Amino acid sequence: MNKFTTSVTALLTVLVLSMCSKPQATSFVAPSAQANTNPMGNTKGRNLLYFDATANFKRFSFQDSIKYYLAKSKDAGVTDVIVDVKPISGEVLYPSKIAPVMKEWGGFTKTEKFDLLSAFIEEAHKLGMTVHASTNIFVAGHNYFDRGPVYNDPAKKDWQSLNYTAEGMKPITTLKHKYSAMVNPALPEVQKYELSVLRELVSKYPKLDGVVLDRVRYDGIEADFSDASRKMFEQYIGKQVANFPADIYTYSKDRKSEDGKPVRVPGPLFKLWIEWRAKVIHDFIYEARAELKKINPKLIFGDYTGAWYPTYYEVGVNWASKEYDPSQTYSWATPNYKNFGYAEALDLYTTGSYYFEVDKKEAANIDVNTVNRSEAGQTRGTEDWYTVEGSAEMAMKITKGKVPVYAGLYVEQYKGHPEQFVKALKMCRAKSDGAMVFDIVHVINEGWWAELKRGLTE
Repeated sequence: MNKFTTSVTALLTVLVLSMCSKPQATSFVAPSAQANTNPMGNTKGRNLLYFDATANFKRFSFQDSIKYYLAKSKDAGVTDVIVDVKPISGEVLYPSKIAPVMKEWGGFTKTEKFDLLSAFIEEAHKLGMTVHASTNIFVAGHNYFDRGPVYNDPAKKDWQSLNYTAEGMKPITTLKHKYSAMVNPALPEVQKYELSVLRELVSKYPKLDGVVLDRVRYDGIEADFSDASRKMFEQYIGKQVANFPADIYTYSKDRKSEDGKPVRVPGPLFKLWIEWRAKVIHDFIYEARAELKKINPKLIFGDYTGAWYPTYYEVGVNWASKEYDPSQTYSWATPNYKNFGYAEALDLYTTGSYYFEVDKKEAANIDVNTVNRSEAGQTRGTEDWYTVEGSAEMAMKITKGKVPVYAGLYVEQYKGHPEQFVKALKMCRAKSDGAMVFDIVHVINEGWWAELKRGLTE
């Protein structure tokens, strides 16, 4: 999710705090509505809590710890737990025959022999809680540790995103300010692999209630500018691109943005490029839903994205309803862009309302020079949707009631401000169908169990 990832040790916490098959994706035609009624049951008043894989690797390598923290979560008002089983390293936390299995992280090697996800499912179900498995999709390596399939598997090295930067074309593994080694979502071999991992997961755990996909997106506006992407884009528009990548955008030699970087200047095909990328993601979402529902029709099919919709086109994602037309409001959207909204494909949607400011009126106090907005697609601004209230309202508005929406918080943003955290939780519940909390590690570190309970139950 494009949530912040933290780690087990203090050193790793500092490092990762930034923190989260069709042969042709563009040929897939999605249905306009869901085939099944929502399996979530009563969607109002649910509260979701994430259990990050790496931040909690040591803690949840012991069954008694899983049991203990699930009970504390239940007491605090949590109804649903989201267990991260495929972090950004591309490894998984369950016995897989497809993906590499994470057995060590941060210098700690798991020795207790048990299946983590099975333990979560069994213990949570005893408490009447719902269990979702979270999987990071279009990422296959951790750039801070040079770890993961794009680093370790020669067959997957060329899957990594090729980014068009002001300094030229750069493989993402060379861009060490980015912690996620994202891959190219348009590559058929990437989609085939990720779908196989998802199918294995759902088949292996028939008692699993749901999945929540994360990072079903491009790295950012700079991605992906490989020759493969160019050819697929040309196929989509029905003609060759005369000047690639200049016809998509160029970098100004004279103009600088507020952060001192060269300004991107859109080319004649920029909007169509944005449209095509949204279709790539849209088609994958629908195909993943269809594949997993074949295995378990009752599976809750969910997705996480950031809440900053006005700029989320930069990562190739349109999480709105098809009934919402962004071209009426935003200059970057074509009239056709609305066709690639995918809210209708979801049973659950959780969005990162990752802002310290809670009420819309607090937007007037935002200092753009100090805000921490390092997530993909985030920009600096003072509009009211840069608040918990405003972003939650926007999410409800543009999803058009097609899917239950759970506004989410990044707990670390409220460090030193417990009352603001409580206030934000209550706002998530008031303005959406419930609250999502990322991550339990921060609740534990801050000792905010009482605050969590107040925010989720009062």
